[in-house]
Amino acid sequence: MIDPKRESMLIEQVLAGRKEVFAELVDAHKNKIYGLLRSMGAGHQDAQDYTQEAFVKAYRKLASYRLESSFASWLYTIAVNVLRDAGRRKSFPQAPEEEAYQAVRDENTPERALLRKETRQEALQLVRELPEQYRLVFLLRYTNELSYDEIGSVTGLTVDQVRNRLHRARKQLQKKLKGKEGISREMLESCSDGRIHS
Repeated sequence: MIDPKRESMLIEQVLAGRKEVFAELVDAHKNKIYGLLRSMGAGHQDAQDYTQEAFVKAYRKLASYRLESSFASWLYTIAVNVLRDAGRRKSFPQAPEEEAYQAVRDENTPERALLRKETRQEALQLVRELPEQYRLVFLLRYTNELSYDEIGSVTGLTVDQVRNRLHRARKQLQKKLKGKEGISREMLESCSDGRIHS
């Protein structure tokens, strides 16, 4: 993750006319944006397209960004809006997991690596089954590591509403976890850390 002071400096440089510097901001945030979009239901190719669209919009609106606020949460707001706009135009088919998520590497045995991959996919599916209002808050908190205030600015919710939705998301996941061996809370919290592949 990029240092906030460097991030502010880069934004100021872009606004001063050094357009090429924006690429460093993109590199620092593209995987988290992509992972969030995938976990919210966008297919691999759509998530890549929406990530790119979010950065184009962010570049065009950069002059309206307030340096004292979180750049990451500002970007997530744009990305979530891109996804919602796209959702009004079409519904997302569930893409095969292997397109975007690699197996967790395990040095012990291929069998164990396969088991961990299947467990990760089960955990991801549990998160995807949450209602959108809970899923978004859960992902912003646990995979994108935003504060309650930042989640509020992305979603338009109060801090109390964010706290309430997180509580309900965790309760629903706990119910789903009963009888699911091998899926831990940590696995749930990391299951949507997607990566853009070249």
